[in-house]
Amino acid sequence: MKYREQFERRVVREDVWIPTRDGRTRLHARIWRPDDAESDPVPALLEYLPYRKSDWTAPRDAQRHPWYAGHGYASVRVDIRGHGDSEGLPGDEYDAQELADGVDVVNWLAAQPWCTGKVGMFGISWGGFNSLQIAALAPEPLKAIVTVCSTDDRYDNDVHYTGGAVLGIDMLAWAGTMLAFAARPPDPASVGADRWLPMWRERLDALEPFLHTWLDHQQRDDYWKHGSVCEDYTAIDAAVLAVGGWNDPYRDTVLRLVEHLPGDRVRGIVGPWSHQYPDRGLPPGPAIGFLQETLRWWDQHLKGIDTGVMEEPLLRAWITDPVPPATSYEVLPGRWVGDTKWPSPTVSWDTRPLGTSTDPVPVRSPQHTGLDAGRFFPFGNASDLPPDQREEDGRSVCFDSEPLTERVEVLGRPRVRLRLDSASPRAHVVVRLCDVAPDGSSTLVTRGVLNLLSRQGRDRAVEWTPGTYEDVEFELTGIGYAIPPGHRIRVAVSDTYWPWVWPHGERGELRVLPAESFVQLPVRERGSEPSIRFEEPEQAVPLDVTYDRPAEPTPERLVTHDVAKGEWTLEVDPNYGGSRTYPDGLRYEESARETYRIRSDDPLSAHAVSEWRIRLRRGDDYDAEIMARTELRATAADFVMDSRVEARANGETVAKRAWHRTTPRTSG
Repeated sequence: MKYREQFERRVVREDVWIPTRDGRTRLHARIWRPDDAESDPVPALLEYLPYRKSDWTAPRDAQRHPWYAGHGYASVRVDIRGHGDSEGLPGDEYDAQELADGVDVVNWLAAQPWCTGKVGMFGISWGGFNSLQIAALAPEPLKAIVTVCSTDDRYDNDVHYTGGAVLGIDMLAWAGTMLAFAARPPDPASVGADRWLPMWRERLDALEPFLHTWLDHQQRDDYWKHGSVCEDYTAIDAAVLAVGGWNDPYRDTVLRLVEHLPGDRVRGIVGPWSHQYPDRGLPPGPAIGFLQETLRWWDQHLKGIDTGVMEEPLLRAWITDPVPPATSYEVLPGRWVGDTKWPSPTVSWDTRPLGTSTDPVPVRSPQHTGLDAGRFFPFGNASDLPPDQREEDGRSVCFDSEPLTERVEVLGRPRVRLRLDSASPRAHVVVRLCDVAPDGSSTLVTRGVLNLLSRQGRDRAVEWTPGTYEDVEFELTGIGYAIPPGHRIRVAVSDTYWPWVWPHGERGELRVLPAESFVQLPVRERGSEPSIRFEEPEQAVPLDVTYDRPAEPTPERLVTHDVAKGEWTLEVDPNYGGSRTYPDGLRYEESARETYRIRSDDPLSAHAVSEWRIRLRRGDDYDAEIMARTELRATAADFVMDSRVEARANGETVAKRAWHRTTPRTSG
């Protein structure tokens, strides 16, 4: 990593309030810009998040916003309404108010004397989501965006549902995280010593767990269509650079955007990365000079400079060379390839039947199948990625190819078609594609899920008629991966995948006909490749933050088995950053634990808990503490949710909130 201290233009930083259209609420912004921008205006770049610029994202912000400013941009970080130091009350994720406020910010930036009138947006995850969504609202000044690790489909490619199935692990975990995050107070250094506590009380009174809303909408309805730009790609006028990682759950968005947006306004990059900006150097690498690459995008579309970025292939993708299974890789081996169209003429479908037998094969997996799935959101931590899949394979029904005689390079989204019957009206089917080495080790390549209730469309729930065979088809998540000669391709089928997928309320069984079922692999031909290179990572000088080492480190992922009860427990430390001290004296303490329990023979034993503790303090007058707990379980008929938040200021209780909610299981 190269740290840049000097730039062509001297950078200044200021904090400002930005008004919104309601005339009552102001959003707090931090702006880095050239000091001579009022005499020599520059385009503005906006990153718009609920994650608190004063502390939680401050280290990351310091890496990129001053860097952009030094290269002739006003780089702006804004806290969303009701979060961080902004006024107003927190709302649902990506709600109409958030997007309307975002449009107001874009228009305000364009009207400033230091701005040329042209604006770009960028962000990872939440910021990547709302960049796409605000681009679909098409405010006139917004000319280009860079969206990283984001989704165009809020229902089927986010933290709530997958293949129409309830995402047990992040439906609960992310709802619990956001309940704790939304409960954090503003900083008195920004809003004033006399205002922060009244503002905090108003926020706490307005809290509502996201989990309630998400489980109220178990099919793809208007709630999920809002903010899903896949509903109308033509609404996006801005130029879109879409970036993802093969170890991030949102990578398919890049493939869909380069397929559906006009080729003169979109480019896609998919590397080996986790849910991180690809210049941070977190596993798995290799990292790239992401800021330099995005500068080419901004200069092309906001300054009218021909940087050659539109002559790059439509899709630049990393193909990983075969690797033994591991929960972390500092750097994955492989190479960059480029395709000028997507779907690519260099990719063809290789159809592989699961077998020749016409006899049905029963699939009845134990409920703890899925404990070796790895983290839903790999974050660059040591335990994130799936370990050796041999134990998972043993809990599944496996269909293996003969040893390959030549290298097979997969690029895109594999498909499966299964001819099957279900013994119960409600069931899931889960397919994993694995690379099996001669020594028997099994590396997860990709996977996919289908809730059989949603096999006729994600907007409806159609129960299965037991005793009836049907063809069901679905896609696995996209991947770029090479399987070498001598290895086998394994298709592993299960009907459970805990805790990724919340189990249906009844114990079932699938029967699969191998001779009438197949997997289709998108196989890329090897040929002459364009030369694809990225610069080495470069950032601004890091913020001087002191990070704590835990006094008693605990495992990030711990699996235990109570043999007598047949109960399996997975404990997870999400490890978002831990406790740290900032240059202004702010002390930020953070700890979290997620716990998932299930018995091997009982789907109704599924139980998940998220617990958070956050403390912020500075000097003698600012000491705020939040404890949050979110719990999810289910009966055969209902989901049952219990949440609570307790907040303290300077040792005294400010608020105690508790919620109990049941929601009928319409699809989940």
